Amino acid sequence: MAVDHYENFPVASILLPASLREPVAAIYGFARSADDFADEGDLSPPQRCELLAAYRAELDAIERHEPTRHPIFLRLRPVIERYGLPLQLFRDLLDAFTQDTVKDRYRDFAELMDYCRRSADPVGRLLLHLFGHATAENLSRSDAICSALQLINHWQDVGIDAGKGAQGRIYLPQDEMARFGVRDDDIVRRVTSADCRKLLRFQVERARALMLSGASLGWDLPGRIGLEIRAIVAGGLRILDKIEAVEYDVFARRPTLQPLDWPLILWRSLVRPL
Repeated sequence: MAVDHYENFPVASILLPASLREPVAAIYGFARSADDFADEGDLSPPQRCELLAAYRAELDAIERHEPTRHPIFLRLRPVIERYGLPLQLFRDLLDAFTQDTVKDRYRDFAELMDYCRRSADPVGRLLLHLFGHATAENLSRSDAICSALQLINHWQDVGIDAGKGAQGRIYLPQDEMARFGVRDDDIVRRVTSADCRKLLRFQVERARALMLSGASLGWDLPGRIGLEIRAIVAGGLRILDKIEAVEYDVFARRPTLQPLDWPLILWRSLVRPL
């Protein structure tokens, strides 16, 4: 599990029960390919939106009990039907990916969290439906973990996102940038000023608090499912540690998980904190 792109989430991990690996991989295939439509390659925004609209049409066909044609959905549809997965969660993901093709700034944290609600939270909710543990409390804790993972991905990728599109994509809330004295131009030009470090420290601390608010989910769910979630949480927290270790200069070096991080992640997944 790497906190990167849609690998923020489990991908048929060996930690999961064997019966769930294919369903998880089918969901991942949908999310990853749709996310790539929004971000990868040299397509124009209208072309990206057209590809995402084709995925919406496939979901509509499933809802109307009409034939499925796209390979992604030939794999995904049996999973949706077997586990009764809510189609709205898939539509929320497509809405968020479409938003990425047209929106490159976020007014405040509430606006950013609304994006996370659609770009990240549906994946955790879908997994809980697969696991048969989609209670209200579990869904709330899953949302906290998934939104935190999305924020962590944003903060490790501030420099990468700044190079996307004509004006750069900045997920840092505009009102908080102004409060810390950081301008759009500082981000686009990849300037790690003292003010930028303070801004990122604030974002890291808030993402950690959000992650920890949902972390008990991994200890309450049984067996390998709980272990998988604990590993995801530990990996996300480890990325935050690494952002701090480079003193918030994510422009010079993008913090990522390395082989030597895995023993620590495994330890944190097995030993419950006091």
